[in-house]
Amino acid sequence: MPQVTGEEGRAVAAAGGRPQTLDDRRFVSRALDSDIYHSFKSSKVVMLAALVSLLFIVAAAFAPWIAPHDPFDLATLSLLDSLNPPAWVEGSNPSYLLGTDDQGRDLLSGILYGARISLAVGFASVILAAGIGITLGLIAGYVGGTFDSVIMRIADVQLTFPAILIALLIDGVVHGLYPNVTRNDSAFWVLVLSIGLSFWVQYARTVRGSTLVERNKEYVQAARVIGVHPIVIMTRHILPNVMGPVLVIATINLALAIITEATLSFLGVGIPSTQPSLGTLIRIGQDFLFSGEWWITIFPGVALAALVLAVNLVGDWLRDALNPKLR
Repeated sequence: MPQVTGEEGRAVAAAGGRPQTLDDRRFVSRALDSDIYHSFKSSKVVMLAALVSLLFIVAAAFAPWIAPHDPFDLATLSLLDSLNPPAWVEGSNPSYLLGTDDQGRDLLSGILYGARISLAVGFASVILAAGIGITLGLIAGYVGGTFDSVIMRIADVQLTFPAILIALLIDGVVHGLYPNVTRNDSAFWVLVLSIGLSFWVQYARTVRGSTLVERNKEYVQAARVIGVHPIVIMTRHILPNVMGPVLVIATINLALAIITEATLSFLGVGIPSTQPSLGTLIRIGQDFLFSGEWWITIFPGVALAALVLAVNLVGDWLRDALNPKLR
């Protein structure tokens, strides 16, 4: 077997023992020389926002291993530990860094697990909304005619319904059709459906507009001439060329979905207090805000604001970075 030396050896080491092909190195070189990477590297605010977003996602994903306590383990909870102030306040318990809530749950652990639920609802609802919107937008823009008109009129009607009204409607329908299903069991999916059905219109309109432009280009006409199936044309040829704006909308909608989930949970329509999200923690703390237990609301509120702000900053940067008029 020939030995690998010099630059080839360094390429093998960089690839983790696998010889790095010329295409791999060209891809990495193009990525590092791209306008998007330089735009990202030149903005310290965006880099900080991306770091904060990544920290939240990692902390939420590994909450069972990072959290100092398990807020869902009833065997470890005690009402004697309830309403403990943060560790730096006089009379606190040092084992609870950010204090405890009214049920004796560690607030730091609750925030980590709550962020996990909030992010899960956000990602799931964005995926649902994007799936519905992209599919309908592609078909409406490519097929046109009556189907296009019907989809757009449905989208216009959809815009008149806020997420909270859709959540109440779906919640009532679910419990009407399945009376044996408890609200605790269905709350997560009710939120995902309500938020997803509220956001699909933006994807559908954006994809439809881009598809109307792309379907008249030469590469689509050539695919039609050689007999490529319309579904293949939409998925393999048109869809990759309209994903830029979709990615921007998805990033911004992730922050909106987290805020919407927090609002619904705060109003009592969302996640129950037995498995609280950030919005549920804020709602629980509101009852004790004026009695002096400020930490139950303040810390989840700060975590929610930091998460949403970071995701919004990344989304705004991505929108500008992918806009050819601003390059």
